[in-house]
Amino acid sequence: MTATSTTTSTSTTDQPVQHPLTLVLTARSADDRRALQVKIEALQALPREHNPVVRALDAIGTVHFARFVLLDEQRLAVITTYDGDFEAYLHDFVDHVGDVFTDLLQHVAGGPPLPVAEHRQEFLDFVRRHDLACVPPFYSAYPERTVLDIVQAGG
Repeated sequence: MTATSTTTSTSTTDQPVQHPLTLVLTARSADDRRALQVKIEALQALPREHNPVVRALDAIGTVHFARFVLLDEQRLAVITTYDGDFEAYLHDFVDHVGDVFTDLLQHVAGGPPLPVAEHRQEFLDFVRRHDLACVPPFYSAYPERTVLDIVQAGG
């Protein structure tokens, strides 16, 4: 695993190094919702070594968990738990799979200007607005351990 983040050591603060993201996207129409589902299912069906999202997650090295969830007939959620800074995390995603987000976001109501790689700040602002914050505190079995700490420990 190659990591682009500098968050690789155990935290000594009371703040967990892990953070939740629950990005909820609303499709522009029923056709857009179907398009999102088809695209997500096609991505998820790819073998690990050919899936650009999985390859990006492996390369970024700060994501504990990630999943797409079709919530209902209109909404899609992107749910992750990541280490470190929100902006650094999103910049990593734009760098590694900005084209995937650009492809998905063309079907989303009120989406940011596209492509996301050319509109980073707007993309960050959009994600902030559509992130459903969890009710604190955020539970983690390993609140002071980064992905890299866990991997290095053989976890």
